[in-house]
Amino acid sequence: MTTTALITGANRGIGFETARLLGARGMTVLMGSRDAEAGEKAAAAVRADGVDARAVPLDVTDQSTIDAAAALIAEEFGRLDVLVNNAGIIGMDGDGRPSLTTLATMRRVYETNVFGVVALTNALLPLLRRAPAARIVNVSSELGSIAVVTDPAGPLHFLTSLAYPSSKTALNMITAMYAKELADTNIKVNAANPGYCATDLNGHSGFRTAEQGARVSVHLATLPEDGPSGILWGSLWAVGDPDADGRLDW
Repeated sequence: MTTTALITGANRGIGFETARLLGARGMTVLMGSRDAEAGEKAAAAVRADGVDARAVPLDVTDQSTIDAAAALIAEEFGRLDVLVNNAGIIGMDGDGRPSLTTLATMRRVYETNVFGVVALTNALLPLLRRAPAARIVNVSSELGSIAVVTDPAGPLHFLTSLAYPSSKTALNMITAMYAKELADTNIKVNAANPGYCATDLNGHSGFRTAEQGARVSVHLATLPEDGPSGILWGSLWAVGDPDADGRLDW
């Protein structure tokens, strides 16, 4: 039976590379995108490599598109094997300091990075439960690790930005709680830290490639039966090992 993966925010950057890499492993990849035209172009590019890729109109802040995506997957595939909650946005007022951050910015960032993940995951859980070994990957960040950003000797101690880092901290807790709830099921839930990758999200200022970041999600999406659940895993640059991936503290 076909193994199916849904990746949100898959029309570019890390999401696109995640779809391409999972497709190269033989999965049917459903590439979620808010922009239907951009999604179709991205899916066509992945199909050019021989992958079964389909564009799915999906805005995680719009429940109607979530419901439509769930209905499509149920009708065409009957189950979902992998969910990669990759879509995310950055929002910042001024230099991002808490004292300069508006509630409007906080709400906008949380709608996508936090509430959208919960809405989509809950809508798709019935389909994930039907898979023999389902995997949920929430794309988080080292910026959401309280241990990392409060380490006086670490490279991110300077950070005072509020909206994006705190949204990823919330996502880490969401990951841990879903993993606890689903501990006795066939579903593993983990958070991915792609690291500082050059993408549109940061004006391509990162020092890792989008493919390097995507490989973190792919690793967690293809964990074996004895693999972990409920961890933050990925780039270890922020804890002193720029060339390695591994587990980070929450």
